[in-house]
Amino acid sequence: MEITEAQFARIAPYLPVQRGNVSLSNLQVLNAILYVAEHGCRWRGLPARFGNWHTIYMRMNRWSKSGVLDRVFEQLQREQIVRIKLEAASLDSTVVKGHSDGTGAPEKTAPNPSAGPVPAGPPSFIWLPRMPGRP
Repeated sequence: MEITEAQFARIAPYLPVQRGNVSLSNLQVLNAILYVAEHGCRWRGLPARFGNWHTIYMRMNRWSKSGVLDRVFEQLQREQIVRIKLEAASLDSTVVKGHSDGTGAPEKTAPNPSAGPVPAGPPSFIWLPRMPGRP
């Protein structure tokens, strides 16, 4: 799902004007954003033909915060260049273990059997009774 230069010309007024020394054109960035949206890959997984993934991500982030990305996607759909349905899904597999005291579980009153020193074999010394000298 890449747009051509002719299609880009129809939506170019909705993108910010590039100023200064930029390494990627707005067309390259827009095609990279569409690639990520279509394939669901990570930004680091972008093919090298799109350019530096970090530059693309930073520009997309700026466009998103300023509302440019919303206007561009609306115009892409209005011009019927790309049909997109934007949805957000979030999956989280975080596991947080709680302490038993935090769940209201009853406290243990018996001492922990592994808390005290327990010999792990025969004693290391033996007490022998001593007999005083013989009569």
